[in-house]
Amino acid sequence: MMEERYQLSIDRIKEVTVEEILQQPFLDYFRKVAGFLLEMDRLYVDITKGCLEKESMEELQKRNAALYEDIAAPSYEESYANPDYAVSRLGEPYGALLSFLYTEMRAMIGYAYEQEIFEYVIRMELFLEIYGAFCDAFQENSMAPDRERIRDIMYWYVSDYSEPEMEQRIGEQLDPSHCFAGDIIMESDLRDLRYLYRYGEYITENEIGTARHLNELSTEEIQKIADTYTEGYRMGFVNGNKDLSKKKVVNIRFCVGFERVIRQAILNFRKMGLQPTIYRAGYSIFHRRGVYKIGYYGACINKQYEYDHKEDLALFYDKLLMNRKLEILREAYEKEKEWADVHAGPACMEVFGEEIFQPVNKKTACRMSEEQQKLSVEYASRSGSIVNEYIRGDERSFTIIAFPIPEIGPDYEQIFDEVVRINTLDYQLYESIQQKIIEALNQACYVRILGGNGNRTDISVFLQELKNPDRETNFENCVADVNIPVGEVFTSPQLKHTDGTLHVSRVFLNELEYRDLEIHFRDGMITSYDCRNFATEEENKRYIKENVLFHHESLPIGEFAIGTNTTAYVVAAKYGIADKMPILIAEKMGPHFAVGDTCYSHSEDVAVYNPDGKEIVARDNEVSLLRKTDRSRAYFNCHTDITIPYDELELIQAVRRDGTVIPIIQGGRFVLPGCEALNIPFDSEKSMNS
Repeated sequence: MMEERYQLSIDRIKEVTVEEILQQPFLDYFRKVAGFLLEMDRLYVDITKGCLEKESMEELQKRNAALYEDIAAPSYEESYANPDYAVSRLGEPYGALLSFLYTEMRAMIGYAYEQEIFEYVIRMELFLEIYGAFCDAFQENSMAPDRERIRDIMYWYVSDYSEPEMEQRIGEQLDPSHCFAGDIIMESDLRDLRYLYRYGEYITENEIGTARHLNELSTEEIQKIADTYTEGYRMGFVNGNKDLSKKKVVNIRFCVGFERVIRQAILNFRKMGLQPTIYRAGYSIFHRRGVYKIGYYGACINKQYEYDHKEDLALFYDKLLMNRKLEILREAYEKEKEWADVHAGPACMEVFGEEIFQPVNKKTACRMSEEQQKLSVEYASRSGSIVNEYIRGDERSFTIIAFPIPEIGPDYEQIFDEVVRINTLDYQLYESIQQKIIEALNQACYVRILGGNGNRTDISVFLQELKNPDRETNFENCVADVNIPVGEVFTSPQLKHTDGTLHVSRVFLNELEYRDLEIHFRDGMITSYDCRNFATEEENKRYIKENVLFHHESLPIGEFAIGTNTTAYVVAAKYGIADKMPILIAEKMGPHFAVGDTCYSHSEDVAVYNPDGKEIVARDNEVSLLRKTDRSRAYFNCHTDITIPYDELELIQAVRRDGTVIPIIQGGRFVLPGCEALNIPFDSEKSMNS
């Protein structure tokens, strides 16, 4: 039946390219999109016949570039995927809708490689239904159809197909029999870089250069990298007091080009009794998560394109659709509940080093209304609770590690080696030093953090009261387990009395830059915020609310930490890459604050211990404790770390109840006795510079 619907759609689309029912500019739009769909048909057929397997590297590169050319600069300026261009050509009522439509068609590229005929059919039928609506209107009165009619067609497309799309997505996340990417990783000749083009992702010199560099490393070096990644995952269960033997599935997330390491990681995980699930990052309206990629992915051809379409759901989002999505989410998990029960959590390998992206806020791009923002917050809370019912937070774990890509600069190979070194630092040394910091902090009722060198931070973070200091601690001694590399002590602060200002001159959060970011807190909750990215205060506040607060009116401080990885800080300074370091490493390069949930979200009742045997009792705050009475108010389903670099730091001191203080950091250097080794990288850098 799908094949019949497919062929009927293709035959009709061919007619669209020659029909002249519509007037300009709509005639041009529908012909161009129809032309793209015919290209997708040819691609689908070529893959079915195995044609790509016979193509040379040059032919594959040419094909790949052609698939993505329309959204690459400078073509994007005159692409219907660009909402500015779509609105200028098609008019205010239709521009955003038809720009979204074309964007949804472009999701077919990945489905061609996966040979998902259903995904092809539903998108081609959507296109033809909207084309038909325009034809009917022009034939009746020579005018475009009512905007609401077009919006309704799209609305019911999203509503009707959310169920099969959700079932497919949850299946890919939980059931290891979905093995499209896994087969590429395990079966390809990784020395033949043509394998990179089997995914259907956009491939650049970053992916090619990464794969080529990994091929140059010895088997022992690859094993070391993979072991760091998988052992961190295993230790997350050990240190979190969770039973890994009950689990059978691990979700692997990575960037194309790292297959040699991922292959070895899969073999390592299998020895732990875990099979991988590996799914593509979402590109369609059903799976896209803003500008954030969750899954496996290739290069981003145009970050402005992704930013322009991060809230396309605003075209249709209402309470009915939200409730529909929640209902089918639960149904999808119920169907996969046996796999969900043995799902151990994600193992993420991230990349960094891309050119800095400075987004442009376009008035033509979709933005959620205030009511839709509230619905988005509600959906995040309720969906998070559903997921936690089936994949229990107190039974799962995760790990994250990051590596540079060639775009980071001419010193790529040296930086890569330095990052491998950073990721494998002596955790026992850090463990012993960090224990001294924790012992000092456990004497305090609050910690004062004061910025320097123009940094306006001045905040007092209050700590939970220890009832039995001989057996309890507030801070976790974090070495290289879930968050690789080593280097931090962290806690869930007491919100009451935690007041002040957090400021950083420049920071990158979730791949977006913030300049002169300033956030004010009272009783641990955000009261106001601003930055200097855009010309107006309104734009700056909206930017923060959308991408840091995720549409919440306020968020609590979920974490306070002191990063101790001065080696990473010095490496970043040496190569001039501090602005490109991922938050995973950057958070270890100074004190940081996380806004949102605590680090123990959904697993607060699991007892966790430091290596010295003391239980970490600061796993809750006043907000997360609401789970005992009203779970919907306890979680925000976000956690964003904001780091103050050492060179913007004047003071961190632990303040006892009697007012006496214990300095931890002063003038950007560790001054607590027993922490002298943390200053050695600073001294080495100073010596080299002099």
